[in-house]
Amino acid sequence: MKILVLNCGSSSIKYQLIDMANNAELLAKGLIERVGLKDSEFKHQPKGKEAYMLIQDVKNHEIGIDLILKALLDPHHGVIENVDEIIAVGHRVAHGGENFSASALITGEVKKNIEKVIDLAPLHNPANLKGIVSMEKLVPTVPQVAVFDTAFHQTIPPHAYMYGLPYEMYEKDRVRRYGFHGTSHKYVFEKACDALFMRKDNVKAITCHLGNGASVAAIKNGKSVDTSMGLTPVEGLLMGTRTGDLDLGALLYIMHKKGLSIEEANNLINKKSGVLGISGVSYDMRDIETAAWENGHKRAQLALDMYFYRIIKYIGAYAAAMGGVDLIVFTGGVGENGPETREEICKNLEFLGVNFDVDRNTGIRGKLELITKHDSKVKVMVVPTNEELVIAHDTLKVVTQHDNNEEI
Repeated sequence: MKILVLNCGSSSIKYQLIDMANNAELLAKGLIERVGLKDSEFKHQPKGKEAYMLIQDVKNHEIGIDLILKALLDPHHGVIENVDEIIAVGHRVAHGGENFSASALITGEVKKNIEKVIDLAPLHNPANLKGIVSMEKLVPTVPQVAVFDTAFHQTIPPHAYMYGLPYEMYEKDRVRRYGFHGTSHKYVFEKACDALFMRKDNVKAITCHLGNGASVAAIKNGKSVDTSMGLTPVEGLLMGTRTGDLDLGALLYIMHKKGLSIEEANNLINKKSGVLGISGVSYDMRDIETAAWENGHKRAQLALDMYFYRIIKYIGAYAAAMGGVDLIVFTGGVGENGPETREEICKNLEFLGVNFDVDRNTGIRGKLELITKHDSKVKVMVVPTNEELVIAHDTLKVVTQHDNNEEI
């Protein structure tokens, strides 16, 4: 029961092959970068074998996925003998709009619905579709499943997802909050509840996915009720290169003052802002921490202060919106591996009932651990995310249900 998980970006393809029949064993993983450019880089890591690397031109996603399949089948660095061992392919799809509240078996109709929301995710959905179409050409008999970043947040109520715009803009153009990182928020919430023996249907949780892209989600009784990202991933927290929350009037003022086009404004708020734009140092939190704490760089310190403040503000807001909080979870590259970030945030949450354990937190990097003291009213956990595993589980579930329905 081997599932191939694909995450196709505009110029990259990430993948994992997971054996669901053997305790979700990771058989191989890899990455192709610079798809569509010269000298593409292919890194393939099979379990128990040496890594395989290749540099060659990969003109498109179909050629890239064909390389991946050949690597998985190779007698030296492969992990399967026949492509028929792959029972299904799970694709990460960025945006499902309002059409998908759960993962879906890919059909012609599903592909059409993914195409319909391309304008909501112009950088991601076209690449996701390329991966789907490429697999259909290369291995047409293998079922495929779309796992949507937005699906988990489809339980958010209208008063939380609507914007203060004329209602017609929602009716006609579906302008609303959608949220992202859904697979990550769902996974770490469930993992934390299981670890703490909490009932998922009777807990108020706030999950913080902190990486270069970052978001916070409010989860009440197992369902997402609010999240910081909006129509696009720009809204919410201060991120690596994204502005996060911004007065729209300020953007209009800048566009007028600087004579920026739509494309230039989009580049400004997505790629030139965030902690990179504030610090002038880097989008990497490790570089900014070094600059601020070891070199006394004032703008780097300002970037950190803004970064922490936004997270604290969202946690407080979501605790108020849910009428309290029982559990706070940190995940993502920064959330999992940044004890300093967690401390700076949690030391400001005592008013909620967080009794933070500084000593326990200090040594925690990339592993599941409780970082509050035993008498803490609100539990705080570090949970490494595993979006690929969520995709594999959802893919197996969807395919199994489909097979059972066909038998009936």
